[in-house]
Amino acid sequence: MPRRPHHDSGPLCVPVAAHALGEEAVLRVWVPDSYPVTAVALRAVVDGEIRTREARPLPAADAPSADAAPEEPTPAEAGAGTWWQVRLRAENPVVPYRFCLIGPGGGDVPAYAWLTAAGLIPWDVADATDFRLVVHPPAPAWVADAVVYQVFPDRFARSASAPVDAEGRPAPQDLPAWAVPMRWDEEPAVRGDITGRQLYGGDLDGVIERLDHIASLGADTVYLTPVFPAGSVHRYDAATFDRVDPLLGGDEALVRLSQALHARGMRLMLDLTTNHTGDTHEWFRAAQADADSVEAGFYLFTEHPHAYRSWLDAVPSLPKLDHRSPALRARMLEGPDSVVGRWLAPPVWADGWRIDVANMTGRHDDVDLAHEVARTLRGTMPEGTWLLAEHGHDATGDLAGDGWHGTMNYTGFTRPLWAWLAEPGSTLNWLGLPTTVPRLPGPAIARTLVDYNAHMPWPSRLHSQNQLSSHDTPRTRTVVGTRERQIVAVAALAALPGVPTLFAGDEIGAEGSTGEHSRTPMPWAAIAAVDDAAPADGSAPADGSAPGDGPASEGSAPVDAEVLRATRALLGLRRREPALRRGGIGLLHVEEDLLVLARTHPEGDVIVVLARASRPGPVELDLRGWTGIIGLEEIHAEGNVGGSADGALLTIRAAGPGAAFWRARRS
Repeated sequence: MPRRPHHDSGPLCVPVAAHALGEEAVLRVWVPDSYPVTAVALRAVVDGEIRTREARPLPAADAPSADAAPEEPTPAEAGAGTWWQVRLRAENPVVPYRFCLIGPGGGDVPAYAWLTAAGLIPWDVADATDFRLVVHPPAPAWVADAVVYQVFPDRFARSASAPVDAEGRPAPQDLPAWAVPMRWDEEPAVRGDITGRQLYGGDLDGVIERLDHIASLGADTVYLTPVFPAGSVHRYDAATFDRVDPLLGGDEALVRLSQALHARGMRLMLDLTTNHTGDTHEWFRAAQADADSVEAGFYLFTEHPHAYRSWLDAVPSLPKLDHRSPALRARMLEGPDSVVGRWLAPPVWADGWRIDVANMTGRHDDVDLAHEVARTLRGTMPEGTWLLAEHGHDATGDLAGDGWHGTMNYTGFTRPLWAWLAEPGSTLNWLGLPTTVPRLPGPAIARTLVDYNAHMPWPSRLHSQNQLSSHDTPRTRTVVGTRERQIVAVAALAALPGVPTLFAGDEIGAEGSTGEHSRTPMPWAAIAAVDDAAPADGSAPADGSAPGDGPASEGSAPVDAEVLRATRALLGLRRREPALRRGGIGLLHVEEDLLVLARTHPEGDVIVVLARASRPGPVELDLRGWTGIIGLEEIHAEGNVGGSADGALLTIRAAGPGAAFWRARRS
């Protein structure tokens, strides 16, 4: 194992954090004995200028988790290395910092190197991957502990009282002209205009009736895609923001759902489009009707009333909003009576907003108000609510300020996991690129996990969503191809920093080749049959049947009982282990088919092994070279991965795809 100095932004390396301007943080760097140094220096940037301070080695008695060090610490060993400590005052809301390591050099150890969030680099590099001390008000404390369950309302569950016709198709009192009623067991279309018109009849009372299932997965936050009336079933083309779609049960049903969630100690997150509305929106209709109206200033008309900017300038049903309009900002973003404020207040009391295409909001041509919109949103939202940005590529430039708490981390989580675990020869599109999903080796994946996320402030990464799939992508199972690799993917979801977010249906191994095709109705009878057949302790069936051979009823949506069991176990493990929710992270070992990492926390570390395939021989890791770990206790294993510990020597064996988690004890 490479023995290299380490620092991250977790509580082991930052045992005392700064929460306001003027407060001091305590920063620690682990330097193994195999990497000789004569000095460790902090370099920060304050008011645009470099500040430096020398770090001091900690006595063994104070390492590695004491809150404060003596004034004059003396060198001492802690396991197989030394902790060095320094203090940094938060003189700006965001203070970039890095460490310089100086030593005699020789062999593989340079005489001079920088330690940044991207790792140890023996040459001068730009500041983009510096660690950051951030004292902007953080996301609410509950977010770091959350497990989110994403619900596409029309496809999740029909309530017992939902009206249907004799053939089982939804039969609401007022069926929209765009709607094509569908039986619950019919497969959704793969692509085309029909995808937004297929109405299956799921509603918000149906979500209430299935909260036991959601809670069984360890999830404590329900994220609903839009609930406002619209011209399609996906509802990103809202016709108003002032009421809930009657097809979903109206305002009263959303209040009932919120009350049911809060009574269980769970939370509700809603979805809002701030970049555009639908072309049937009451604001847009008023804007088209009168060029002198206030609403006409909400949109970007190039020739009134029929020529205007739209989403991607290619979808005229989604006219783009112009956030230069003070009236628009007042109506949509600012204050408790705005769209943003209203749904976070009683009687709904939603706990946060996910903002659709946040990366495009307020941006067009030479106008860039995206950060201003984010700050305004956050200023309107009450304390204790979460503000999340949808962003499909590099979101890091939008995350260092006092706007979005986090993003949907497609680039720093979804894409690398897909590329590592993808079915060989996959023909699926790789999240919008003109290519199919590649199958990349472990070192390439590790570089993305480290390098990209190094550009993201730690609070933003901790409060961003990690998702293996969503309503906009192919399904996880279709991407990875097998049950075993899907379980590895769920293990990564449980293991890596960020908020695990599960798209409804992934827990049963549902398949889908496009985002639209992935919006498959949940097969509740089949899920109930699997649950009824499962042993009470969650173990494999005793009748000799293969795990996962659950019923395949209700059309095209079979239930993989083994994936369901593993999802419950792995996300339950996440909820129990502080290191998996709030700990720092370091990569211990990387091979083509194997990733080994540690999540570190003063309450106990967790070693995580992820294997996408078998390995011909064991891997031996001397963990003293990183943190001085002296013992390991197995806490969970999935699939074909196991190991044993002898002192600080961990031997890992992988007979196929799988994952293992061990709790580590420190000297």
